[in-house]
Amino acid sequence: MDRWLELYPGLELKLDASTDWTPAVVESFADTKAVRIVDLKGLYEDVEVAQPADPELYRLVRDRFPGALLEDPKVTEETRPVLEPVSERVTWDKPIDSVESIRGLPFEPSTLNVKPSRFGSLRNLLEVVEFCLEGRIGMYGGGQFELGVGRGQIQCLASLFYPEAQNDVSPMEYHSGEPVPGAPVSPVQPPDDAEGFGWG
Repeated sequence: MDRWLELYPGLELKLDASTDWTPAVVESFADTKAVRIVDLKGLYEDVEVAQPADPELYRLVRDRFPGALLEDPKVTEETRPVLEPVSERVTWDKPIDSVESIRGLPFEPSTLNVKPSRFGSLRNLLEVVEFCLEGRIGMYGGGQFELGVGRGQIQCLASLFYPEAQNDVSPMEYHSGEPVPGAPVSPVQPPDDAEGFGWG
């Protein structure tokens, strides 16, 4: 991470939390002052990325990243008291696939991760975007299919509706194993030949 930040001092980060994190690890991440989103992966089951609902981890992340969004926590009797005082920072990704899914969240959201691939149809996606705009719910995008099919749609949607948000839609150069010089930096310009829904 340090080598990336040396090359790109303005880089902002989304991190996937892990129960393996120690306070020292969290402190090293916090010292960068570059973390904008911490994905708690609490809503996944039976997949490699799944993380248990750990109130101590949630508290550590909450306190050491005071400006970061806390994505996809699992709200339980143990985690709710940790999350409720900062409910305006709690955001959702995995369950968001319709307007009804937003209405069913444990906390009224101030921000949501809107991924085109979760919605099934363009109409359903745009209904959610409209609902968020009317309700003044912030949006950001990223994640799923970032290196293949769907990446152009995520980037297009972000550029149209939430270009200044905490978007996890970086160009492919940032997903290489080692830092590479010369990667595009914000603001990224859309391609001249972009047509339809997506950047080519």
